[in-house]
Amino acid sequence: MIAEAAARLSSFADAAFALKLARVSISARHVQRVALEIGTEMIDQRDKKVAQRRRRELPVRVAATPEVVAVEVDGGRLRTREEGAGPGVHGKQNKEDKVACLVSLHSEAHQHDPQPEPPETFLEPRRVQRLVQAMKGQAGDKPPEEAEQEEKAAHQETQEEPEGGRTTPKCHVRTAVASMADSHAFGPMVAAEAQERGFYQAKRKAFLADGAAYNWSIHKGYFADFEPITDMLHVLCYLYLAAWAVGSDDAQRWSIYVVWLRSCWQGRVKEVIEALLDWQGKLGKPPEGEELDRKDPRRLVAEALSYLGNNQTRMDYPRYRKEGLPITSSLVESLVGEFNARVKGRDKYWNLSEGAEAILQLRAAVLSQDDRLERFFAQRPGCAYRRRKTA
Repeated sequence: MIAEAAARLSSFADAAFALKLARVSISARHVQRVALEIGTEMIDQRDKKVAQRRRRELPVRVAATPEVVAVEVDGGRLRTREEGAGPGVHGKQNKEDKVACLVSLHSEAHQHDPQPEPPETFLEPRRVQRLVQAMKGQAGDKPPEEAEQEEKAAHQETQEEPEGGRTTPKCHVRTAVASMADSHAFGPMVAAEAQERGFYQAKRKAFLADGAAYNWSIHKGYFADFEPITDMLHVLCYLYLAAWAVGSDDAQRWSIYVVWLRSCWQGRVKEVIEALLDWQGKLGKPPEGEELDRKDPRRLVAEALSYLGNNQTRMDYPRYRKEGLPITSSLVESLVGEFNARVKGRDKYWNLSEGAEAILQLRAAVLSQDDRLERFFAQRPGCAYRRRKTA
């Protein structure tokens, strides 16, 4: 109860207050100690599974192999402080926490593209503007909490069901993996979770991420037989910003964006790259060694060209839709927001080695839809509900 409250609520103080309402008298500091203890035990359990997988000894935990699966990877941000420096915040830093969403899906394969035109969500100016602002960190001077709420709302809008019925895969069971580790250590953690859930035996498999190189190193090392798919939402952002950089007025900018979006949606990425190259010929390339303003047209066109050029082999969206695979990483983007709701805040600073990693394990457990926290306590040594072995 204590560990779950510490993971679900936004702070240890809130958890202590909620427990008090449930007639469990406990201080916030005691809640923190219990949460860190349980989280540390979960770290040890996770690392043992990683070692088992490396030795090819990790068993599949699920009874039935899922038909369609997706692994989505993304990163969030939290604040850390120097450990052992006494009370207060010393040596504060912004650090990345890596998050993976592993989801089994319900979907059908199609002979033809079930949605050849972009959804209305991607063609409504105010919605698109809000999505781009949220994803590209252009929320201005808004407080972090308000900006995160807007980002979550924007991602929820992209998952709205179209009027003609559902054409996107439907989530069945979601589990989460999160860590402060680098990609070399994070990849095996995600692979161990996929192994336990029988993902490698699924008939249709997808791996979704943005264009960050470390994401695709994880794909290459641990999910090479999963279909690699570049998140369509990030593509949308680059197209939108580049269109706004080259257009002369709002009407022309929106028109350019819609043409480029439709081309990428329909798998004609090469056409957009050629159009961007034409614009780069008119505007010029960014000068080498010069840091341009983030709104400089030369910079925005070059960034869009680089993104599309690096990811075009992972942007065959019509084929992915026909195979019943997702084309956006909305699930992990939303999941990152749910992690941020616990670990990110104006006055939250975590000890890097023990505090952050431990609370991420607890948060991952309560956000996973497989009752893993309950199973952890049922199997934990010394658990009052565990049946003793008899001779």
